Amino acid sequence: MAMGFTMGLNFLLLVAMVATNILSLYHLSSTTSFFQPKHPTTPPPVPQHLLQQLHTIRATLNHLTRHHRPPPSNPKTSPTSSDLLTFSHISPIASSCHDHPDLLHQYMNYTPFSLCPKDSQLAESLILRGCHPLPRRRCFSRTPLNPKPSSPDSNVLWDSYPGSCRSFKCLNPKLGFDFSSTESQKSFMSYKSDLDLTIPQLFQIADKGNSQIRLGIDIGGGTGTFAVKMKERNVTILTTTMNLGAPYNEANAVRGVGSLHAPLQQRFPVFDGVVDLVRCGHAVNRWIPVPVMEFLFYDVDRVLRGGGYLWVDHFFSKGGDLEKVYKPLINRLGYKIVKWATGNKTDSSGLKNGEIYSTSDGYVRITVGFDLICMVEWSNLNLGAKRNEELTCAVTEAEPTPVVNPSLKSFYDPSPNHSAI
Repeated sequence: MAMGFTMGLNFLLLVAMVATNILSLYHLSSTTSFFQPKHPTTPPPVPQHLLQQLHTIRATLNHLTRHHRPPPSNPKTSPTSSDLLTFSHISPIASSCHDHPDLLHQYMNYTPFSLCPKDSQLAESLILRGCHPLPRRRCFSRTPLNPKPSSPDSNVLWDSYPGSCRSFKCLNPKLGFDFSSTESQKSFMSYKSDLDLTIPQLFQIADKGNSQIRLGIDIGGGTGTFAVKMKERNVTILTTTMNLGAPYNEANAVRGVGSLHAPLQQRFPVFDGVVDLVRCGHAVNRWIPVPVMEFLFYDVDRVLRGGGYLWVDHFFSKGGDLEKVYKPLINRLGYKIVKWATGNKTDSSGLKNGEIYSTSDGYVRITVGFDLICMVEWSNLNLGAKRNEELTCAVTEAEPTPVVNPSLKSFYDPSPNHSAI
């Protein structure tokens, strides 16, 4: 088959070259003679139809030469997988995949109808480079041999991750892998500072806005702790997370919540206006390029229903950037603010880079009163309910006092001694 294709291509090249020579001879015979005149005359112009034919033939030759490659001696060493070619005919491939042909060909270099290669890290490398969704493959995914609900460690293919760790217990508990720790149990339930928003407070805000929370998305939710806590209140939360060297998606599955294996730049696989709540976790921060963050927030607006809530939890940035960059960015959404609190980021990175936290809760899809916010140094941003014309924004000038919606004062006491909304 390959030999016949090569012979046909060579024959086509030969025909094109012969045609070019015939046209050249015709052109020369029409503009020269055996007897040259003593005084040379201007040769007549070449007919336009001949020029067009020459250009067409040359373009064909260049195209065939550029795409013609000698067939490989061994089909198994071909840089292009036959399954990749088949998939490209039945379904479009993400445009960014073409920017990384080496990784793409490595991902598609597998034996069909057998076990898939152990290349989960390669797959994530492509996804993070924008090659998402990945091309489909006709192979069987690897799964744990004997997964048991009572044994979380048996639900993970540990050899897919670097290092010698083979249990959730040896992973960093600060990343949320210690599911039974006191800190994990208190997550989203304890109030330590104005930057925090507890789940009971969130439902109080929704009740005051005559809203209901049934379905939400947790962007960069890690091991799914927020989804687990909301599940106790019969709320379904989809957590977007990448593994990045640790079994974050498996941790979500072990805990009985669903995760979306999608990067931050990927469009949410959710229909328009069907989500009640979107929470942006620590993954949404100043390290994300501003254009990417802008597209992210507008996709959040796409999936949020009217009266839904956007919660930007512990967003950190440099103090000056919050006022100059991120405030106008969020202001374009036209949301009303229910709560806005800021505070200094006191870890080593925050002290070194002059970073601040900001937390905002309760954005509503209406008009936002961002012009009423007059904080000079912001550090934590909490956004909430999508527009609700009954909600208005309050003004604060002192950093320790959060921005509070006056309609929430029936259950919120802004005095320093009050510990919860």
